[in-house]
Amino acid sequence: MPEAVWDKELFPEPVVRRFGPVVTGRFLTYLGGYTRELKVDQPILMAVFVAATTAQLVGTALLTLVRGAAGKGATRRKFKELKKGPEFLVTPMRMRGDDGQLYEMELHGHVGQSAIIRQDHIQVTVRRQKDPQLQPRVERIVNITTQQVIVPHPPTIWSHLGPGMLLQAIAGVVIILLVVGVWVAL
Repeated sequence: MPEAVWDKELFPEPVVRRFGPVVTGRFLTYLGGYTRELKVDQPILMAVFVAATTAQLVGTALLTLVRGAAGKGATRRKFKELKKGPEFLVTPMRMRGDDGQLYEMELHGHVGQSAIIRQDHIQVTVRRQKDPQLQPRVERIVNITTQQVIVPHPPTIWSHLGPGMLLQAIAGVVIILLVVGVWVAL
């Protein structure tokens, strides 16, 4: 069931939070955007960091054997930096539903300002966020006026860590499994 929130300064009527999957209506406005930090789960981060560090140490040891001296490799981000998640843009948007209600939802990530203009007929797919105090999050917008599909892409933990660290982590897991396999075989 929609939940009404009242914002008398901007609109003289209550704003409805609709957590249903699809809302259709007319786009009204974007409200002031702000940044929010993505929370990083510690167990996942620790596992990836330890596996990547293992691969990096083995790689450095092999380079030392081959070259005779450790070369200067690329510096990696510290654990403390990785623990602080990436920031992404949150833009609240309002629309007038076909049922006459005023709806507010959050758009995560960047979307071109000209993709939706005032009074465009849109169909928005939303979902509930983990924090019940927050507005529903926009998953997809279909601009019926222009026949354009807009899908915002906020950052994830995997994009935050980067492909280099993920490849190192995979190599580290393989090395750890090989070492454990050899140790068990002895």
